[in-house]
Amino acid sequence: MIVELHAVPEAVSLDRLAGVWQIHQLVSGHRFSADDMLTAWMGQRVAPQASRLLDLGAGIGSVGLMALWALQNRDPEAPRALTMLEAQEVSHRLAVATIAHNNLQDRASALLGDMRSFDHGGEVFDLVTGSPPYFPVGTGKISPHPQKAACRMELRGTIADYALAARPVLAPDGWFVTCFPARDPRGEAAFAPAGLHVRASCDVTFRAGGEAPVVLRLFAAQATPGPRALGSGITIRAKDGQWTPEYLELRAEMGSAMPPVG
Repeated sequence: MIVELHAVPEAVSLDRLAGVWQIHQLVSGHRFSADDMLTAWMGQRVAPQASRLLDLGAGIGSVGLMALWALQNRDPEAPRALTMLEAQEVSHRLAVATIAHNNLQDRASALLGDMRSFDHGGEVFDLVTGSPPYFPVGTGKISPHPQKAACRMELRGTIADYALAARPVLAPDGWFVTCFPARDPRGEAAFAPAGLHVRASCDVTFRAGGEAPVVLRLFAAQATPGPRALGSGITIRAKDGQWTPEYLELRAEMGSAMPPVG
């Protein structure tokens, strides 16, 4: 389905996100990914009772909305509120349209602004999520599409900026959950300077067998130190290329029971 949103100059598709919820995303721009779903999955696992959610650098809203959906599916009667903060105007407009399309105005709000100057008015959150760009400028080709470029390359900041922005808005027992390439040491190093402690992590392998690399690491951090839980890891595809049962179960838990195309 293709729709044209007011003030969004490009073609927009309306796609399944979680359960019956749908998301607006540019046909030729940035589109949500497995990384987003995995971050949301980790968030709702470590903070199952979270009532106040914040998604930093929210983009089109996929991470925050998937976490909200999973938490509500876990306990439909529990009051929950999601705030999404995004600096790119086109992504913000898409998130606003998605909230309205799914009639989530009483549970979700989208703010336009830079997370490094976020005035949270003293409000704190039980779960803060963020899926940062991964690649420093100069290490890859920058997309000519500005939305895609900012979601892939570190044009506005790094995972360290996400951690620094998360710390002041965390509730005393709140969680900050994010993801980063497993082989990049900057992921693990980003938390201590922000006064955060990694309390859980989970490695993601895209395909089993042989020298299959661990390509993504999910991090869950708190402001208070404590023992660290190491997840058993997630493998997305088996040796034969089929989706693994564990990944299909994860997708079902996140409201996306059918496997992705590919």
